[in-house]
Amino acid sequence: MRCIVLLITMILIGSCSATKKTVNFSQNKVIAHRGAWKAKNLPENSIAALKEAIRNQYAGSEFDVRMTANDSLIITHDPDYASLNIEETSYEDLSKFPLKNGEILPTLREYILAGLENNTTTRLVCEIKPSKNKERGLLIAEKVYQMVNELKAQHMVIYISFSYDILKRLEELNPKVQTQYLDGSKSPKALKHDGIDGADYYLSVFKKHPEWITSAKKNKIALNAWTVNEEDDMEWFLKNDFDFITTNEPELLLKKTTQP
Repeated sequence: MRCIVLLITMILIGSCSATKKTVNFSQNKVIAHRGAWKAKNLPENSIAALKEAIRNQYAGSEFDVRMTANDSLIITHDPDYASLNIEETSYEDLSKFPLKNGEILPTLREYILAGLENNTTTRLVCEIKPSKNKERGLLIAEKVYQMVNELKAQHMVIYISFSYDILKRLEELNPKVQTQYLDGSKSPKALKHDGIDGADYYLSVFKKHPEWITSAKKNKIALNAWTVNEEDDMEWFLKNDFDFITTNEPELLLKKTTQP
């Protein structure tokens, strides 16, 4: 009997080892903004656009999270969906309106699970949209963190937000999570002081404050810029050795990152 138990244990351990995937993130700097949607005319923030980003092995795929009236976490950008206010509408009512490719409006759970499938290269860049109500915004942050934790996906996720309070709450929950601020109003030194890991600012912010690039590198603050779609801008951020560049033109940026 003891031998049988030992054999079963060894089989289970072997099975787990065989299915465990080693993550080796791509180094191409490309963050596909709302997924890789443009080239194939896919819906933004769709699972199809996420899978296209993973297929192309971009460094990351960005997506937006909001919470419905009945506390469902969903993937969509605007505060309204199908002319309905998201925070005042249930997921059941919102999901009656599919995306243009026929996908049902994805939940965060569905999206993260899709992002884990056959993916060892592409980070999941999770933008948590602030709520008009600060406390609700913090609740959304907590629920997103708990969901990612439940799905054992923290190692794949970078959290970004325009809300400094949301990022600080995430750091309180777990100082090891990766956070990047979007607003552009904080210096890298200030981010470092508050435990925020990255400056993910609109492209013009860094051109106005080039000294922040030097400061970020000195303070080990990750550098990201959005939304970089023009070739000249891509070349500027590549020349300044940014860690990530967020774009609606990931195919073009990838070509530039791989040019000799």
